Amino acid sequence: MIKQQNIKRTFIALILLCISFSAYVLVVNKNSKQMTTRQKFLKAVYPVLMWWRNRPDAEKSILSNKKAIPVVSFYSLKDTTITGRLFDFADLKDKKVLLVNTASNCGFTGQYDDLEKLYRRYEGKLVIVGFPANDFKDQEKGSDEEIAQFCKRNFDVSFPLMKKSSVKKSEQQNAVFRWLSDPAKNGWNKRGPTWNFSKYLVNEQGDLINYFGPAISPLDKAVIKAIGE
Repeated sequence: MIKQQNIKRTFIALILLCISFSAYVLVVNKNSKQMTTRQKFLKAVYPVLMWWRNRPDAEKSILSNKKAIPVVSFYSLKDTTITGRLFDFADLKDKKVLLVNTASNCGFTGQYDDLEKLYRRYEGKLVIVGFPANDFKDQEKGSDEEIAQFCKRNFDVSFPLMKKSSVKKSEQQNAVFRWLSDPAKNGWNKRGPTWNFSKYLVNEQGDLINYFGPAISPLDKAVIKAIGE
């Protein structure tokens, strides 16, 4: 009898938990537009995911080098925006630049919101450039148009986005990420993106000075400190 009562209580608790979580997902996504069920779920659990990945005992991946000089100039790079315009990195001189590979169906997709906050916070001093890529578990299957609409509607992204490309080390690797992950070009770093939302910071002189792993929030104190220096 007691065992049956415990099972009943556990069942009721689980039902209430599911109802509460469903209500939470609805509240979090009240302004979300044309999101899939997966995207809504990921957006809802993003704060918990970031807390878990950034707890004190979790491994954080940060690389730094402020002495190395690029072999190939960062300002010689060019790319194409998600809307088809030429993007010349020479136009970014005298500003810090944070380059991030992004995806719409990742546990870290909520970082779009943090990136936009960072971009607006340091407007005029920092430029953020996003590179949508489908390299990790097919988490960016959409077209350029679909990606642009998703980012604008759900995160009000205003920083530049490039055309979808491959960022992992390969023959198809985006030229910008080839520069970021080849010490023969950037002067020191060989770390390529390990997952969606890997971040690379370039200073006002075009020197690569930091790599921040995917689990590190764009608003992490380490990122803020690097931008402010």
